[in-house]
Amino acid sequence: MARITAGLTTSHIPALGAAIDLGKTGDTYWAPAFAGYEWTRAWEAEQKSDVVILIYNDHASAFDMKVIPTFAIGCAEEFQPADEGWGPRPVPAVQGHADLAWHIAQSLILDEFDMTIINEMDVDHGLTVPLSLMFGQPEAWPVKVIPIAVNVVTYPPPSGNRCWALGEAIARAVASFPEDLDVQVWGTGGMSHQLQGPRAGLINAAWDNRFLDRLEGDTQELRHIPHIEYLRETGSEGIEMVMWLVMRGALGRATRTLHRHYHVPASNTAVGHIVLEPVS
Repeated sequence: MARITAGLTTSHIPALGAAIDLGKTGDTYWAPAFAGYEWTRAWEAEQKSDVVILIYNDHASAFDMKVIPTFAIGCAEEFQPADEGWGPRPVPAVQGHADLAWHIAQSLILDEFDMTIINEMDVDHGLTVPLSLMFGQPEAWPVKVIPIAVNVVTYPPPSGNRCWALGEAIARAVASFPEDLDVQVWGTGGMSHQLQGPRAGLINAAWDNRFLDRLEGDTQELRHIPHIEYLRETGSEGIEMVMWLVMRGALGRATRTLHRHYHVPASNTAVGHIVLEPVS
């Protein structure tokens, strides 16, 4: 049967993708941010996982104000990089795993999650930047990817508790899939940042690191953080961290940290990254 072997989180800052695409990862400004991913790249090369369930948010590439799904799952065989206004990133097309995706969609809906099923969509930096951070610039991505998009752009986003519960439901779905697959779950976005208004540039390193601390172990404290705390402490875009809770919920009762990285600033954002494994 399929099994979830690990989970990880990472910021999906578009400037990180641009630095990779333009060959600037070794520049003085960018090198410290990318250094924190070297361990994970080597680890991923050893893991050779079959599928990544990648939790991200769309940035008005696949969805707009006409359609705002709270949770959407991509069930296609392939997803093309989105044109976000300056052309698509020069990265490979994302290969899906339609059989597992449809199985997860069915399981989640019967588990009373109202998923939006997407059979055609382009994927933007929210999904492609994490792939580049973990796998570099290959001719083809070494894993198949099931995109799960979460609305954290337009109020109201789902609660942290609901995202954690979605992760738990994803774990049940994966465990019931009969094919022998190694699956990772990635939560992306964050950490603290605000892109506009009087608090533009806000970074709260103390709060971010407490959040990273509480992803490890058997505490479920993070699932109960209210929206207003994310807004007050981490800026208007810090709410993206609820997507990390989908990953954490999928890993079960307790976790162990394999690798952790935190760096400020990258562009005007805090970079956060952690690799976890479930503890039975």
